[in-house]
Amino acid sequence: MIHESAYVDEGAVLGEGTRVWHFCHLSPGVETGTGCVFGQNVFVAPNVKIGNRVKVQNNVSIYEGCEIEDEVFFGPSCVLTNVSNPRSQVNRRSLYETTRFKRGCTIGANATIVCGITIGRYAFIGAGAVVTRDVPDYAMILGNPGRQKGWMSRHGHPLKEADSDGLMVCPESGFRYQLAGDTLLCLDLDEEAPLPSELSTGRKGYREFKESP
Repeated sequence: MIHESAYVDEGAVLGEGTRVWHFCHLSPGVETGTGCVFGQNVFVAPNVKIGNRVKVQNNVSIYEGCEIEDEVFFGPSCVLTNVSNPRSQVNRRSLYETTRFKRGCTIGANATIVCGITIGRYAFIGAGAVVTRDVPDYAMILGNPGRQKGWMSRHGHPLKEADSDGLMVCPESGFRYQLAGDTLLCLDLDEEAPLPSELSTGRKGYREFKESP
């Protein structure tokens, strides 16, 4: 579905089931996977490749140099960049830096992602954070400058301290997580595997989990 107020330029290719809402502009050479959603007033620059089931909320601009894998979430008005040292009088169009958004990561509302870095799989960038360096898989990043404050499960819940067996458990899915050196791994589902259908619909609010013992 493409809203009548949106512009999808010739040469853009949209996957099946992708929805483009009011006042969006998708440039030539853009390619999306299936089931993506572009909220109101989204701009996507030429030749950007976007995976399956990516959700882009209102007022987000995605510039050349961004590489976006499946199931990435961009919160409202988050900011992406593609040149570290921009100057109006210096043309650096051939020098756009690559910023990678790995599968399932979340970029919170009003967060700023400085270009040239990689946001790991299922990482969670909190609202308003300013991120200037690579982010590990499952890391929770808060503040300005962004710092890791813990780990987030694939379902978006902070993981509590590891138990005596070194395991951290997601309160919603029950999936177990364990550190291998500096890398967090899910023991119950491969990071590239889709969620089972019974776990892909939330049935209890975030605060309910947070307030439960």
